[in-house]
Amino acid sequence: MNTMQTNGASAASKNGVKPIHSPRSPEETDAGVTGYVNGIKSAPRVIEALTGTMKIDPDEFSPITSTNRVNSLGYAIAGWLYMLRRQKNTRIQAVASIIVVALALWLQVDFISMSLLIVMITIVWMAEFLNAAVEAAVNLATTEIHPMAKVGKDVASAAVLLGVVAAVIVGLLVLAPPLLIRLGWLPPS
Repeated sequence: MNTMQTNGASAASKNGVKPIHSPRSPEETDAGVTGYVNGIKSAPRVIEALTGTMKIDPDEFSPITSTNRVNSLGYAIAGWLYMLRRQKNTRIQAVASIIVVALALWLQVDFISMSLLIVMITIVWMAEFLNAAVEAAVNLATTEIHPMAKVGKDVASAAVLLGVVAAVIVGLLVLAPPLLIRLGWLPPS
């Protein structure tokens, strides 16, 4: 039977089973115990993996942490205004969002359909905001051209593209039938 060892390598790893996480220090290992039995994380390691992040106090690592909710709202609005001013795609999204909502109101779509449109519009906006945040963080982190910086930016852009494609498909499914009926190209159902 394999037992836990304190050096970061269990007997299971000697048998070809690699541990999921190799500890770096005794502090990370619950008093020096690796947390692996037969190559599987033990309960204390799983609990630490699940709860470790929530134990981090952001005030210890961030020079500015807002405790005022009004200030936090102001920062959020400032971010949105930045996006509208500095990101051309966001201005295009704003116009497209207004057109879609106005069209849905004119077509008198039901509440569920309107809710679905609003959720899809919001997903695209959120993806665009996160894309801009990733780009800003990457630009801040490095001034050199680095393949991983490109990966980060390209993946964030792909998230926006995915959201846009899904939103267009949902928009067509929701708006096309009532629009074609309103234009007289389809008989009323």
